[in-house]
Amino acid sequence: MSDSVPASWSAALDPVLASEEARRLDAWLKGEEAAGRTVYPPRGQRLAALALTPLDEVKIVILGQDPYHGPGQAHGLAFSVPDGVRLPPSLRNIYKELASDLGVEPRTGGDLTRWAQQGVLLLNNTLTVEAARAGSHAKRGWDAITDACVEAVAASDTPSVFILWGSHAQQKARRIAALGSSSHHLVIESPHPSPLSAHRGFFGSRPFSRANAFLRENGRDPIDW
Repeated sequence: MSDSVPASWSAALDPVLASEEARRLDAWLKGEEAAGRTVYPPRGQRLAALALTPLDEVKIVILGQDPYHGPGQAHGLAFSVPDGVRLPPSLRNIYKELASDLGVEPRTGGDLTRWAQQGVLLLNNTLTVEAARAGSHAKRGWDAITDACVEAVAASDTPSVFILWGSHAQQKARRIAALGSSSHHLVIESPHPSPLSAHRGFFGSRPFSRANAFLRENGRDPIDW
């Protein structure tokens, strides 16, 4: 892949990145860009989640579906947008639940880098998307790569939290369960924070306090949300 894999993740990802499927994905992305199609996030930001959250520092994994597909939105972290960009509806709902759960007042900016730097891996299932075409890069080969990321965290002896919002993220739960040593992790599942589904159980699910309580119980520092 054109974006370099951070050193802490290379042992987990090098085998899958050497596969024929990954080579096809890389060639296809280059072909899309050569044809003049706009791909988000731009090169250099597609593995930002891994760069900001080294494998041995992961405390929580929050899984999204694919990057935002509007100009200036996607920068490599699931659900996050750069400060100064209008908050997407899902992120506004995440902030609402955070305020309800922990009393944290919603921020005006949408950059979640501070979470990532504390050990929250903000990972999408698919790491690229064509402009204005949500889901357009699904089933192109990213799943094998993001599966490997999830499996690497699940295989660790250090207890971590997996927060799975929506059916796409929850499909990865079986990857976690398949590892026999994964019972020491906490898996939190709820509907997606999208306005289409947030009122079906995302609101009131209290993922932030539940995750922090688990981290404390297992001798790990909680996240300053």
